Amino acid sequence: MLTIETINCFYGDFQALRDVSMHVPEGKIVSLLGPNAAGKSTTLRSISGIVRHRGGRIVFDGQPIGSSKPEDIVEMGIAHVPEGRKLFSTLTVKENLEMGAYSRRAKPKVKANLEKMFALFPVLSERRNQVAGSLSGGEQQMCAIGRGLMADPRLLMIDEMSLGLSPILVQQMFAMVRTIAASGVTILLVEQQVHHTMAVADLAFIMEKGHIVLSGPTREIAGHAHVKKAYLGM
Repeated sequence: MLTIETINCFYGDFQALRDVSMHVPEGKIVSLLGPNAAGKSTTLRSISGIVRHRGGRIVFDGQPIGSSKPEDIVEMGIAHVPEGRKLFSTLTVKENLEMGAYSRRAKPKVKANLEKMFALFPVLSERRNQVAGSLSGGEQQMCAIGRGLMADPRLLMIDEMSLGLSPILVQQMFAMVRTIAASGVTILLVEQQVHHTMAVADLAFIMEKGHIVLSGPTREIAGHAHVKKAYLGM
C-alpha cells in the first residue's frame, strides 16, 4: 500500500530523516516507535505532504506522492491525525468532524460517516453540540481521530495518540485502534507507549536519530535485546 524508499528530510541545516525506508502493507496496523525527536512525526508529515523530502520517493498504491499537495494526498485516501489533536476549539464537536470531510471522496458520505463516528465514539454523540475546547483530553483525541476518519481514508496515520491521557483512557484508545483496523482501515501509528503499541501492531519500525534501526513483525522486534533494554525495561 505505502512504500517509503530512502528519503531524507531537513529543517534548515538540520537533517531530521536519514535514508528512511518503510513499507506499510494494506490491512495492517504498523507502528513507528522511538524516543523524542527521533523523526517519527517528520516521517508522517513527509507522507502527508506537509514536509518535503529530498531524494528517494514515497509511493501510495503504486503512485509516487512525494511532490503531491497535502489536499491531493487526502483525496488519494491518506488521513493524518497530528500530535496535539489540533482541533478547532471554538467549533462544536459536530463541526470539527465535518471539517474532516472536505475532500471530494468524503463529501457524499458526510451524514453516514457522522453516524459511524457517533457509534464508534458514543461520548462524541452526547457532546456533538459542545465546543471542542471544553472537552477532556481523551474526548478531544477521540474527536481528532474521528475527524481523520471523516475523510474516508484507506490509510489513517495517528501521531502520539496517547499523549497526556490517563492509563484507562490509553487502554480505551488502543482498543478503538483495533476496532478501526477491523473495519478495513490500514493504520500507521506513531507512539511512545511501546507496550500498548506492540500489543496491537502487526509490524514495528524502530527509529532513532532520524534512521530506522530495526523493523519486522512485532513479535520479533519485541524479542530483540536492544528493544527489551531501551524500550521495554527488561
